[in-house]
Amino acid sequence: MLKIYFSAEDILRTRVAPAADPVWELVLSLHLLPGRGRDPLLAGWRRSVTRALRQGVGSPGLRLLLSLNPPRGYFPDFLTPHQSVSGFEAGMEAVRSTPVSLLQRDLSLLATGHTLPAGAAALARGEPDTLRDLTGAMAQYRDLAIDPYWARIQAAVEADRSRRARALLDGGVEGLLASLRPAMHWESGVLQVRGYPHSRELHLDGRGLLLVPSFFCAPTPVALLDPALPPVLVYPVDRLGGLLPTPAEGAGPGTPDTGREALAALLGRTRAAVLAVSDDGCTTGEVARRLNISPAAASQHTTVLRNAGLLVSHRDRNTVLHTLTPLGRAMLNS
Repeated sequence: MLKIYFSAEDILRTRVAPAADPVWELVLSLHLLPGRGRDPLLAGWRRSVTRALRQGVGSPGLRLLLSLNPPRGYFPDFLTPHQSVSGFEAGMEAVRSTPVSLLQRDLSLLATGHTLPAGAAALARGEPDTLRDLTGAMAQYRDLAIDPYWARIQAAVEADRSRRARALLDGGVEGLLASLRPAMHWESGVLQVRGYPHSRELHLDGRGLLLVPSFFCAPTPVALLDPALPPVLVYPVDRLGGLLPTPAEGAGPGTPDTGREALAALLGRTRAAVLAVSDDGCTTGEVARRLNISPAAASQHTTVLRNAGLLVSHRDRNTVLHTLTPLGRAMLNS
């Protein structure tokens, strides 16, 4: 179990990442890629990415990237720098600028449980060409495995952020931390992460905690091993149906065009109003009250919008929270 200790100052400085973190999503997706028979929502994504990677697996940078990210256990802290909160390029620049001492420490820890490829020695010396090859491979992998699905990843993370925002408004930061159940338990200034592979204690010491909602995070939340780094806790979000092909990605031959049928059902003022009130997140009951319609009608309209890919819905106990997908927000803004 991981126990994270908060002071009053830490509570004030705790926050949720402003969006899906592209570097964390990239690294964590690598850990899920080899899985077989699990995570059925990711099966199509896994097959597609695996086929694409076979064409470029001879790249030294790609081989190094895959070896640094085993399916289980430790992976290097330097691959997910704090700067990635500002975007992918900021994260890649931070990786290329990693001090040699940190590279050597992280690779030594990884080598205790895994065999490293020959390129790891040059990486440990901080050779610029090797670091450029590594970040180039990360960009290549991102093009294959992350970017084509980014709208869906963002939608799932944004839906979770809406849940946390409501918890924050209702109960402050302690309400936010309490909302992270069942994977985590908040009580008396301590956030306990259940199922963590090692027994650890993390004292925030006034730095606060950055909570990073992640589509590709496994069921157990992830923290950096180095307690001196800015404290981060990455936790899984509801995958909202997985990474099925979207109209922008193209449907294969013979795939039913269900999106057009669902969108045709959107015509009408009431559904447009439902879309509008869901802009900042809205429960089914709130939709009914704001639009002066019955709860049954509100449920019917949100179902149609969800089937059309314009809303995502997340159940929390006895309520269902609806938020806009990127497509839904684009339609509303237009």
